[in-house]
Amino acid sequence: MDSDFYTATEAARLIAAGNLSAETLLQQCLSRIDAYETEVGAWQEIDREGALAAARSADRGPIKGPLHGIPIGVKDIVDVAGMRTTCGSVIYSGNIATSDAACVAMARNAGAIILGKTVSTEFAAMTPGKTRNPHDLTRSPGGSSSGSAAALAYGSALLTLGTQTIGSTVRPAAYCGVVGFKPTYGLFSLEGVKAQAESMDTLGLMARSAQDIELFANSLLGVEGFAGNIGVGKPVRIGICRSPQWPEARPETVAALQRAATAFEKAGAQLQPIELDADFTRVLDAQWLILKFEFARALAWEHANFAARLSPALRALLDDGRAIALADYYSATALARICRERIARYFDGVDVFLTPSAASEAPAFDAPSDLLFQRLWTVLRLPAITLPAFTGPNGLPVGVQLVGKSGDDAGLLALARWAERALVGGQPNIAG
Repeated sequence: MDSDFYTATEAARLIAAGNLSAETLLQQCLSRIDAYETEVGAWQEIDREGALAAARSADRGPIKGPLHGIPIGVKDIVDVAGMRTTCGSVIYSGNIATSDAACVAMARNAGAIILGKTVSTEFAAMTPGKTRNPHDLTRSPGGSSSGSAAALAYGSALLTLGTQTIGSTVRPAAYCGVVGFKPTYGLFSLEGVKAQAESMDTLGLMARSAQDIELFANSLLGVEGFAGNIGVGKPVRIGICRSPQWPEARPETVAALQRAATAFEKAGAQLQPIELDADFTRVLDAQWLILKFEFARALAWEHANFAARLSPALRALLDDGRAIALADYYSATALARICRERIARYFDGVDVFLTPSAASEAPAFDAPSDLLFQRLWTVLRLPAITLPAFTGPNGLPVGVQLVGKSGDDAGLLALARWAERALVGGQPNIAG
């Protein structure tokens, strides 16, 4: 599958200059859908006529905002007015949203064209949908934002929205070879997004470059200049944090982290090892308990009224969650809170952590996706971004993940731009 398509930043610049029409750009995405969607299955619903009408309107009118004329896909747990929000479940097969989620409304305000809804796993949990990995149809695209990652990877949209509660943006982005960004918890509104575990749920942004992620983030926040700077004249400081799950990393992940560290050092970065203490292993068990407790409450209506329509795996998880004692939930949230406070000291002397995005390249389609290398940063509520960097033994993408300080999303994205250039062998400007 070729990769000859625009980044969102390039396309937005061309449209603003009058050198590309929104309709032409949309038709390119629709052509990719016609060529590949039957096999890949990234889209739950495509609004061809609505998107074409919006593109033609964009070409007739003034530039509306930074995403003017850019086609985007929206994960199917996020409301889009007039379209179905099925949450990957037969329970909601006829559920039509009456209003846009806040993130969708902000994207429209910035000029984006909503092309359709991308496939989600069942309620953004374990049971997969129809989506295949565009790089190898026998492989998993990762979950739960599987359709968002795959649609972007095969060129049927320029930006996509996902979510993350455990690893649902970083993991599929890594498997499908795109950039996936999980922001600091609470940065983006989740109004209009189906809840899973509200103390960890975040929006997820996917794109083809870190610069595109910045463009997308600016637009969803309605601000200008959501961009950091990694320090004029100062070396980038990177902590190599293999994380407590490092023994589970496959050879391709080990090699990717080593090669990325070498590239960053060659580009002028200062590296130092980061070893987390035992509480950061224990908090992963706490996270799973928190997830089950909160998920069981978030899906209380579905569980009570449509239990037979839930997958056995999800029904068992919700049953487990209902049985958790409140005291155990409080203990788990207390440990998570302690670890969130303590992680700050590990950033003393470093700007970001370098860590794996996933344990391996994409596994077989029917194999479980690993949850190993995304979970910790989600429960700690830190911003994280995966960059497509290398390929594994089967020619599939292998990403590397950068994790930033809480609230320093802008700085993380600036460093991600720098890292992209370093990973392709360029000589990045140390100021980002």
